[in-house]
Amino acid sequence: MLPVTFFACFVLHRRVLSEPHLVPPFSIATTKLYLIVCQYNLFPSYTQKRSLPFFLMSQLKAPIRLGYVGCGFMAQHVHLPNFSSLPQCALLAVAEQRPRLARAVASRFAIDKVYSHHWELATDREIDAVAVSANYAQQGEIAADLLRAGKHVFMEKPMAVSVLQGEKILEAAAEGGTRLMVGYMKRFDPGNLLAKATIRNWLQDETKGRLLYARNHGFGGKWLNGLSKVEPFTHSDEPIEPFDAARVLPHWLPPEQATRYIGYLQQYSHNLNLLRFLLETDQEQKTNVESVSLDADGMTGLSVLHFSGIRCTLETASTNFHSWDEQTQIYFEGGWIKVRAPRFFAKSEFSKVEIYEAGPVPRYTYPIVSSEHDWNYRAEAAHFIAALVTGQPFDSPAADALIDVFLNEEIYKKHLQIV
Repeated sequence: MLPVTFFACFVLHRRVLSEPHLVPPFSIATTKLYLIVCQYNLFPSYTQKRSLPFFLMSQLKAPIRLGYVGCGFMAQHVHLPNFSSLPQCALLAVAEQRPRLARAVASRFAIDKVYSHHWELATDREIDAVAVSANYAQQGEIAADLLRAGKHVFMEKPMAVSVLQGEKILEAAAEGGTRLMVGYMKRFDPGNLLAKATIRNWLQDETKGRLLYARNHGFGGKWLNGLSKVEPFTHSDEPIEPFDAARVLPHWLPPEQATRYIGYLQQYSHNLNLLRFLLETDQEQKTNVESVSLDADGMTGLSVLHFSGIRCTLETASTNFHSWDEQTQIYFEGGWIKVRAPRFFAKSEFSKVEIYEAGPVPRYTYPIVSSEHDWNYRAEAAHFIAALVTGQPFDSPAADALIDVFLNEEIYKKHLQIV
């Protein structure tokens, strides 16, 4: 099967011929060149990622005309407030099945157009891009429809509930000549960015020795800790049309395990993604799930993985802790870098970094991090809009996010002892 990137370039080349205003003038020639690059696998770092390189990414004029699908929890508390605050973004439309809720939320955020289905957004010529937060299994299908229709998309994680669904989403983006960013806000946390830079520096520092081991501890707790109690939220008792998740779940997954599988996926795709981000593991073939030991709840236990040749452990559990218990630690022979995650909804709160360095005079340091944005979620939204304007690659692209779906499938296969 042709690489997705090859197909994407073919479709994009056709689009350039019909809509040349969407891309820089030199892209017609570079598209032809990139077809050759993909065909002969001359630059595997691009072709293996199944994503478009920088020189084929189109630029859009600011402000980006944005539509939004969904008016639920994440939309009202996180994404709509963030996108509406960005000067390079104009929120023009919202799509929501529940009409009263849709009208109320649109009124609060001064959104003029209200649609009852995402297909109406897909056919709206005034819309450049769409953000999506919906049912974990359904949002991937919505994203695929929008991408195929020519809309760039930002969506909440996980991008898919199966590798097969994820691959179809990438094919939809290739068909539409569009791009998809997946919402991994941990990649925009200044504490995590500092940790990543420190790891990279230590790998070049002989005094720090070998990188030994990486550990992520994610016991969770009260995930709503830090959520504002004064910001408005509109509830609705209107019915939602049910979605049959069975048709997009992995074919090997027993139906009685579906709820546990999706619960693990939506929770720990964040943790797996962060470990890969810190260790700069952006290719599926550089990952391996060695062993998995989970309790009957499908959540509590330990998974042993290898990312870029480094042994990693993922400690998981569902707890009743009053706050949020999550930390990541990277061990070298000569020290460690530890990152403690903030509460999800606590604005102006970032990951706390501890750095220990061994030696004749051992020392601990606790860097203070800051960001131009007061919230990781807002930095994430700003990055999506800025990348559409500049044409720069996303820092959490869909092709990379698909690796997390693959890893979750592998973890659950081992948990259920499915070969």
